[in-house]
Formats: sequence, structure tokens, C-alpha cells
Amino acid sequence: MGLALALARRAEAAGEVPVGALLVLGEEVLGEGWNQPVASHDPTAHAEVVALRAAAVRAANYRLPGTTLYVTLEPCPMCAGAIVHARVARVVYGARDPRAGAAGSVLNVLEHPVLNHRAKVLGGVEAETSAMLLTDFFRARRGAARRP
Repeated sequence: MGLALALARRAEAAGEVPVGALLVLGEEVLGEGWNQPVASHDPTAHAEVVALRAAAVRAANYRLPGTTLYVTLEPCPMCAGAIVHARVARVVYGARDPRAGAAGSVLNVLEHPVLNHRAKVLGGVEAETSAMLLTDFFRARRGAARRP
């Protein structure tokens, strides 16, 4: 999760919402990503999707069985759908997302019994650090918006 947090800080430095993700197979990092929708003009460029894309290219396969995705924020429905389609085995996330979380907070796409794949989920890893990155980022943005 330490690398995911470093990737989140990279997003923050670029003015993006600080979320970082990496996909691993055993000890090998297959792909990493950080939020980039603003810079890339791509609404799908969430950290998880960027990491999945990089891993799929590296693995030369759109299926990524046996992998674990580490992400600093609970995946949204779009990212959860991509995780399911990629057949990621496990998702470990930091902070819960009470507004758009799709790993149990609002929805539970990742473990939904009707879908043809389910990922194991572990939330709350480095939750405080992950949440503080987000809180500080949005507090700074609100403060900057109030200044004349």
C-alpha cells in the first residue's frame, strides 16, 4: 500500500484527486496508476483503470487472474466493473468512499453473487493516511476557491 500512497501523491502533485493504485502478481508489479482524468481529458482515467490498462499490456492479456489490486480509495462502480471483467482476484483498499464506493460502502459490485466473477475485498488498509490525503486535498481546493 506504500507504493499506492506514493502514486496518490503523484496525482496530487499534478492537481488530480490523490488516488493511487497498483496491480501485483505475487511480488511483481504488473501495472501502476494514479488519477489522471483532468490531465488526460479522459473520464475513465481513474487510478485503478490506468493500473489495469498497464498490467494488461504487460501481461499481453485483458484477463488478470491471480492478481491483487492495491488502491488508496474504495473503487467506484466503473472501476469495480473493470476489476470484475479483468478477473482480478483480490482488492485491497485504503479509505472507504461513502458516496460512490462499490466494494461495500454504497454498492458491492466486487462481490455481487449474480456476476460471473467475484474479487475478495479487504478494506481499511492505511485508511487514515489515504483519507487524510483526500481530506487535505479537498480542504486546500476549497480554501483556494475562497481566496479573492
